Amino acid sequence: MNTSPWQLSDEDVAAIGDARHPDPFGVLGLHRAAPAAAAGMVLRAFVPGADTVSAIDDGGAPIARLERHGMSDVFEALLPRRTSRFPYRLHATRADSRWTFRDPYAFGPVLGPLDEHLLVEGTHRRLYEKLGAHVMTHEGVAGVHFAVWAPRARRVSVVGDFNSWDGRRHAMRKRIDSGLWEIFIPDIAEATVYKYEIVGAHGTLLPLKADPFGYAAELRPSTASVVARTDDFRWSDANWLAVRARQEARRAPMSIYEVHLGSWRRGPDGGFLNWDEIAARLIPYAADLGFTHLQFLPITEHPLDASWGYQPIGLFAPTRRFGDPAGFARLVDRAHAAGIGVIIDWVPAHFPTDVHGLAQFDGEALYEHPDPRRGFHPDWNTAIYDYGRREVSNVLAASALYWLDRFHIDGLRVDAVASMLYLDYSRRPGEWLPNADGGNENRDAVGFMQHANTLAYAAHPGIVTIAEESTAWPGVSQPVDAGGLGFGFKWNMGWMHDTLEYFGRDPVHRRWHHDRLTFGLLYAFTENFVLPLSHDEVVHGKGSILMRMPGDDWQRFANLRAYYGFMWGYPGKKLLFMGQEFGQWQEWNFAGELDWHLLDHAPHRGVRDCVRDLNRLYRTEPALHARDCEGEGFRWIVVDDADQSVLAWLRLGGAGVPPVAVVCNLTPVPRHGYRIGLPQPGVWTELLNTDAIAYGGSGMGNLGRVMAASVSSHGLPASAELLLPPLATIYLRAGE
Repeated sequence: MNTSPWQLSDEDVAAIGDARHPDPFGVLGLHRAAPAAAAGMVLRAFVPGADTVSAIDDGGAPIARLERHGMSDVFEALLPRRTSRFPYRLHATRADSRWTFRDPYAFGPVLGPLDEHLLVEGTHRRLYEKLGAHVMTHEGVAGVHFAVWAPRARRVSVVGDFNSWDGRRHAMRKRIDSGLWEIFIPDIAEATVYKYEIVGAHGTLLPLKADPFGYAAELRPSTASVVARTDDFRWSDANWLAVRARQEARRAPMSIYEVHLGSWRRGPDGGFLNWDEIAARLIPYAADLGFTHLQFLPITEHPLDASWGYQPIGLFAPTRRFGDPAGFARLVDRAHAAGIGVIIDWVPAHFPTDVHGLAQFDGEALYEHPDPRRGFHPDWNTAIYDYGRREVSNVLAASALYWLDRFHIDGLRVDAVASMLYLDYSRRPGEWLPNADGGNENRDAVGFMQHANTLAYAAHPGIVTIAEESTAWPGVSQPVDAGGLGFGFKWNMGWMHDTLEYFGRDPVHRRWHHDRLTFGLLYAFTENFVLPLSHDEVVHGKGSILMRMPGDDWQRFANLRAYYGFMWGYPGKKLLFMGQEFGQWQEWNFAGELDWHLLDHAPHRGVRDCVRDLNRLYRTEPALHARDCEGEGFRWIVVDDADQSVLAWLRLGGAGVPPVAVVCNLTPVPRHGYRIGLPQPGVWTELLNTDAIAYGGSGMGNLGRVMAASVSSHGLPASAELLLPPLATIYLRAGE
């Protein structure tokens, strides 16, 4: 029962003890006493488990003894001679125990009105600097500031080992206008493990939530967030970034080695390598093979290994499976030092419904669309973001920018774009909600992608965004101001399906399917394409690329090398999933490592060496990359020889660039004296022959060069007779 007018009411005290007070910052800490009640300042603290509590200054001198309010854990003192706020610490005792700590309710807010305004508006460019857990010095004291968006919550508390996971101790301050909650907790630091305890709008205590903006997380199966800094890494890649900013990606070589880091290599005990071990092995390997970029399957935190990272919980946290965020930064920095760019898979299409994640975050649909016809994905049993909610769009855009800003990532490959674009994606009639005009286009998702791409390219010239998009949606890789989605590139899924079907057929039947290799040139320059032989093509019973090749073992390897020669000579950037560079027999198994022992065998080394030489030529011959995305960089020579399964074309790099002719014989029958047209007479050097003995082939070819005569053929002024090796692709370049 109250004894003095400056004391809290019993109702307020009970509400604090039950963690249901609507404004703990309004009553705890230092407050000016109401003039009608008493003069001076009132100091109140909630200290569960204490017998006595005193206030002391930073030198340890006593300020005041706080009195327990009844039988509660609330302690109070009137300081009649104090007229303003002052620094203090609390000293508590219980039996023989003593502890001293700073009161989190002694500190003012960190966030300002502008942060709220920009979040609600959906335009906070650096939202990741404000939300989440941030090590800082606030009002002269070191600690961690926590901030989270939960507009419908009745209470949000930070819990962790530092407060015995007691949600009563660090209830946060709510900023009513935006739904942001914040608290500065003094004297905790990096490596602190924490979650948010949230009471929903209807008073229900929710399962503990990980931080949506957490920079780090515990190793699964644990699910808490971990306080980490990602703003203090000392980079050494300034020159790389400067060169990247001046480069036009469409006209530069891009040969991507796609990697699932958990199964590329494993440690001797079968466990994961850490970031530094990965960097020490993967980067020299990729550099030796001549790849320009590494692309990682999602490295953001995710609860289930079997999802390969495509069901992320932490959009701002490099997965703990391989170590801390600084380790990932070191990997990127080392890749840049080796001249290799880093692309990461980024997944804004959906998220898992694990209770510690984003689903029903404040007790109701918040990040996900509230209508399950738009907010739930039936194929993957995942939630779909509400792209039309400005705050959600802001969070996702902030995630994209975070990886580019903080980790110097060179590109984002955006997963499952088709599922974002179409409201009826993988849904039967009646299971989807049309847009305002009755159509199936998700205009909110379109607007989000355009906004995110615009921000990314404006902030980091030279980076790339790549869409995994499998439909005929127009302008995926066209600029936003031209009506496009604003991606830099799009995966060419049609090319992938057509060519895999063709090369999987017995050569005796290929004559009837010749159009599978020629049809793609009808649309090859409608987008900026990447040619993907990705992880999706070597799982779920599809077998490896090598296993899909027909014939005996010799023919399988020959077909594979010819296919890669075809692919590297075809317009478009290149992507090859790990293991396919040496002819992995088995399909990919995420739970183990690649079959590296295969490199003990010559045919597999031959495939690897062929890929190395293809990458070398692709990088050094401008004709093979400078106009990958322009029709002026391609001309058919032989397009209609279906009976002999022969194709030939020219790659052109512009004025002063020697043209390269690519010729494929996709049957096991050598073609002697096969004439092709060429743009100029004279010597043409045989740059590559996938049938070379060094690769495991038969060694048939043109002895390194051919002589073109001024005899017109195929609409060109010169021509040469070639020996076309069996199941092989050859490259010829004008000049010695």
